[in-house]
Amino acid sequence: MKPLRTDRLILRNWEDRDRDLFFRINSDDTVMEFFPFRRDRRQSDELMDTFAGRIEEHGFGFCALEIAATGETAGFAGLALTEGIPGVPDNSIEIGWRLAPEFWGKGYVTEAAIAWLDWGFANLEAEEIVSFAVDGNHRSTAVMQRIGMKRDISRDFDHPKVPDAHPQLKRHVFYALSRAQHNKTN
Repeated sequence: MKPLRTDRLILRNWEDRDRDLFFRINSDDTVMEFFPFRRDRRQSDELMDTFAGRIEEHGFGFCALEIAATGETAGFAGLALTEGIPGVPDNSIEIGWRLAPEFWGKGYVTEAAIAWLDWGFANLEAEEIVSFAVDGNHRSTAVMQRIGMKRDISRDFDHPKVPDAHPQLKRHVFYALSRAQHNKTN
């Protein structure tokens, strides 16, 4: 994929130099507060390799989010194909992100997400881009709202991949942005 650039960010495929940060965000209790598991180094490396392979295959995915001024990798943001989400056809387009805590509150995710929405609607045939988060994950849902996504309560769901041992993490709220809504604001 050709990297996407914004005023402050480079959104690109993963490189070996990103492995330490990727492991840290996937094993950090604060970052992973709304996930039922933490990844060890092997699992994290495998997931990063999976993300990189999907980007190569599809031309998009959950990409490294690099701070252009410093070259630091802060986390990831991007688009991915959905699979097994109740009420959402497989291969729909999802937008998502994850950052190390020291990069929170600086607008990086919003900036990256807007770039990905613009790219997605310009380059993919999707009529909508969706996102979802654990009910109560206000940091993520605030980003969804800032980028123009609308909550659709009728599509909220219990995530089938969240074990019953974590009932507080099962319920997910659903947001979507249609192509028509996106085109009205651009």
